[in-house]
Amino acid sequence: MIEPENKKHYDVIVVGSGAAGIIAAIVAAREGKKVLLLEKLSKIASKLKATGGGRCNLTNTLSNEDFMARFGKEGRFMQDALKAFDNKALVTFMDEIGVETHAPDGFRIFPTSHSSATIIAGLQKEMLRLGVSVTCNQRATRLLATGNHIDGVKTQTDIFYAPNVIIATGGLGYPVLGAEGDGYNLASEIGHKVTDLSPAMMPLKTKESWVKNCRADTIAKVELRVNLKKHKKLRAKGDLIFTNSGIRGPVVLDFAREVTPLLKKYGEVPLLLNLTKGKNEEQIREHFKKESAKENMTNILQLLKTLLPEALSLELCRLADIEPDTPYKKLEGKKRDRLISLLAWTPLTVTGHDGFKMAMITRGGISLKEINPKTMQSKIMDGLYFCGEVMNLDGPCGGYNLQWSFASGFLAGKLLK
Repeated sequence: MIEPENKKHYDVIVVGSGAAGIIAAIVAAREGKKVLLLEKLSKIASKLKATGGGRCNLTNTLSNEDFMARFGKEGRFMQDALKAFDNKALVTFMDEIGVETHAPDGFRIFPTSHSSATIIAGLQKEMLRLGVSVTCNQRATRLLATGNHIDGVKTQTDIFYAPNVIIATGGLGYPVLGAEGDGYNLASEIGHKVTDLSPAMMPLKTKESWVKNCRADTIAKVELRVNLKKHKKLRAKGDLIFTNSGIRGPVVLDFAREVTPLLKKYGEVPLLLNLTKGKNEEQIREHFKKESAKENMTNILQLLKTLLPEALSLELCRLADIEPDTPYKKLEGKKRDRLISLLAWTPLTVTGHDGFKMAMITRGGISLKEINPKTMQSKIMDGLYFCGEVMNLDGPCGGYNLQWSFASGFLAGKLLK
């Protein structure tokens, strides 16, 4: 490529100013590189600012092996990135830039301020110290290349040149915060494969309308299972909240990443919910037998309330076609069995969601087969690197995705060939 004499030339251009992009820029600058960080919005780190409701769960205390396991079969792709920059390294890095952290529950690691603004301020200060050029309101529209080597980035108004470009544009979740899939388009235009994309980490809508009557309570330690023959191994446990149109809560946010691709395939996804902290039918039957022997346990509703909130107990009575004030000992066997079966596994049918506008992360992305896990460099374009959510790798709630963004950004910023 013939470049003009007044070219804007850098050693590395980072596209996207989320967690992955900013740390990539910082690491490259610490290595002595002249760095340009491009952001299409008017401010950097918009999604990072909103992460975790603004509290910003940075990472967690799991070992690298356990951490990778939570990402499923693709998890081992991050082995080299975590070896280079694991949770301990991230905490040390944050301390270096003036951000104190702690793990109040012994697992999730937050800034002690519990404010993402503290992290962003620390990152901005470090970029300023290192001389990273930050240019906002610049959307990358095309990657420039000669043969199989990167030359730079074209934006809607300018051209910037560099022998190294790091794509850190994130996914499609929360488009109001800048996530519009730019990185997928940039990568696919030069030959990279982008897998199917689905919204993840989000509430789900159900066919059943009774859920709206149970909105006041959080149900602890719920187990969710997909009730489809080929997908019965898909399950998750955690706290669940019923909504006006479906379900949400930590377990739903985690499980949505499994459910949304199935919705695309099947149109609706039947689930089974154990709402009784793992009790099976026999254990529920024994519990009822024991509780019904007590003097004040006169009817079904009172019995159910020893396991579940009243609103949910009433709905389960209705589903089992049982009057709530029926004495347990007078309940016919068929209805008793139906109620116990419902308690052990309550059926719900997921029919939809609010799309990427409510998705915290994206499932799918640039194929990992085309990225070198030891360097984060493209296998088909020299000098092109990827980091963070733009790749086909996502994890559950609990600091997993941010740790992965920081780790992959750190490794990409090293510009290892």
